[in-house]
Amino acid sequence: MISIPNTAKNNNGTIHDRRSNLKVKVFDMFKSKAKQRAGEVRFFVTAGDQTLAFETEGYKRHRQLLILQMISRYCVYLGLMEAQIHSSYPAA
Repeated sequence: MISIPNTAKNNNGTIHDRRSNLKVKVFDMFKSKAKQRAGEVRFFVTAGDQTLAFETEGYKRHRQLLILQMISRYCVYLGLMEAQIHSSYPAA
């Protein structure tokens, strides 16, 4: 399940996995100064001139494949077909 506030287009959304109760929060890297929390996993997505950060909430040894699938579904939902997922902050 994907939840995006009415005030945001693609930033500050949350992806929920009902089976594992894992949440992945979405941050627009140019509009947010969010720092990675201890014990959580973060991935980055570049699509055109956008850079989004995806950070887990409630990470407890979940499979990385599950997290990557959640991120890819979010990108498809937003129509970001050229999105590339990175495990570290992408260098310009």
